[in-house]
Amino acid sequence: MPRRRLLPVLVGIPAGLYGALLRPRLLRWRATEEEVRGPYPGADLIADGTRGATMAVTIDAPPSQVWPWLIQMGCDRAGWYSWDRLDNGGVASAERIHPEWQQVAVGDRFASAPSGRAWFTVAALEHERFLALRASLDLRGRPFDLAGPRPRFFVDSLWGFLLEQPEPGRTRLIVSGFTCSRPRSLTAIGDFLFWEPAHWVMQSRQFTNLKRRVEREAAIGA
Repeated sequence: MPRRRLLPVLVGIPAGLYGALLRPRLLRWRATEEEVRGPYPGADLIADGTRGATMAVTIDAPPSQVWPWLIQMGCDRAGWYSWDRLDNGGVASAERIHPEWQQVAVGDRFASAPSGRAWFTVAALEHERFLALRASLDLRGRPFDLAGPRPRFFVDSLWGFLLEQPEPGRTRLIVSGFTCSRPRSLTAIGDFLFWEPAHWVMQSRQFTNLKRRVEREAAIGA
């Protein structure tokens, strides 16, 4: 087979296997069918948005003990409890709840880069129930003003944390969200090749570390 024909085959086969076998699992990591297909809060916050991946974890502690860890997130605060070298400038995420970071309101910013030049905005907040973080960026990675029109090329996304209590003393943390982006033909390729697997890598790590922190503190307080 000529080389110019061989290259698409070598690239296409792994991509096809990933798309058919692995990607569906990453997009619903440990989430139930109801959690994936059911309604999720925040759909009205991103105009023309589409639902993204849904991932979930069960934590052996009530929502009241999970919530304080979520609202103190941010590069300039407790970190993200994920791979700190990748998303927190190498600074270790907090191992305890900080009282000084517990007052949060809609409109507050959680720094998403150590430089402070990019951030998530708190878009929705329901105490011990739902936290929604919004990132609105042009394709150069710069935040744009939500009061004006969107840029020609942009990504506008919502990262949500929903806390359910399936039984006393346990929390089901369901992470999902909504995204609108332009040009979609370009951003869809980026999602498939990079952002979706990157989100799984970071989110699954966050789940592991958050579960460990919360359950450790719950055991100490028991």
